[in-house]
Amino acid sequence: MKNVKQDKGKTSKQELDHPVRLADLIEYHAGSVVSRTIIDRQTGTVTLFSFDKDEGLSEHTAPFDALVFVVDGEAEVTLAGKSSKVKTGEMIVMPAHKPHALRAIERFKMLLIMIHS
Repeated sequence: MKNVKQDKGKTSKQELDHPVRLADLIEYHAGSVVSRTIIDRQTGTVTLFSFDKDEGLSEHTAPFDALVFVVDGEAEVTLAGKSSKVKTGEMIVMPAHKPHALRAIERFKMLLIMIHS
């Protein structure tokens, strides 16, 4: 898996006690994948990611279902060997234990929601 940079650590509750644009909570960094934790609980996580063009996460599996919502840009998601393009406003679910990978076709930001159950 690509080395992911943590951006400012966790988001404080004060930052989110009013309406915010997801895309404004994380910046792009040249040649990097950056993550920012929004919610981190035993029951699940919500993490915002930014990917520079052609950056990605290599094939891996996760123990829980994960929902990816594309906040900005376009990416290729490979799920169990099948590739799909997702773009701003679209989402895809990556089932638990199925191999998946992501690659930014252009710079893109995504919200990853993982429910631990």
